Amino acid sequence: MSDEDLKAEIEQLRAENERLKNKSVRGLSLKVSEKGAVSLYGVGRFPVTLYKEQWTKILGMAGEIETFIRENDHLLKAKE
Repeated sequence: MSDEDLKAEIEQLRAENERLKNKSVRGLSLKVSEKGAVSLYGVGRFPVTLYKEQWTKILGMAGEIETFIRENDHLLKAKE
């Protein structure tokens, strides 16, 4: 490879590296797991993986969860 080719490849790899770094900063993402469940990435170190029925139950409780968090805010810790 010529010096010019190497420089171009380095620039391409740097751009890809930046794109990957920014992807994790963007926030949450969803994927279908190998077993057919829904995996939520970006909340913590590991994905949160539940089957669709479990997600439906949780999403149905969204209002209750929000109320619970508000009422217990003084007891709950926040990740910084």
